[in-house]
Amino acid sequence: MTELPFEQSLARLEDIVRVLERNDLDLEQALRLFEEGIGHLRSAGSALKAVDARVQQLVEAADGSFSVVDLGA
Repeated sequence: MTELPFEQSLARLEDIVRVLERNDLDLEQALRLFEEGIGHLRSAGSALKAVDARVQQLVEAADGSFSVVDLGA
């Protein structure tokens, strides 16, 4: 599977959930969509972790200096 940008992965996940909620798929189709969804979920999670790391690395203060800030705390 080619990694999509975060927003596209999220949109595809929403599409997959809508299709799976219809309950009109056979088991094989549902499994394929579930596997695809897991791939998109992992991709989106990785993208969020990367962005979080970048935000933690640099936060510009009002005086123009930079400092490391953990925004999760």
